[in-house]
Amino acid sequence: MSDLFAALALLLVLEGILPFLAPARWREMIMQIGQLSDQQLRWVGLCSMALGLILLTIVRAASAD
Repeated sequence: MSDLFAALALLLVLEGILPFLAPARWREMIMQIGQLSDQQLRWVGLCSMALGLILLTIVRAASAD
């Protein structure tokens, strides 16, 4: 359970970096994302989840050694 909370905390830190460092660019990016179709957003979400699972597998395998 503590790993889940640590992952969520890290997610919040990473999500907050861009709006903190470049709020105008972040706002532009959010508006562009809002113009994507549902299919495009699903594709982005699927790719993001797949990349996350791959990275998690790599990290877990490296820590098991």
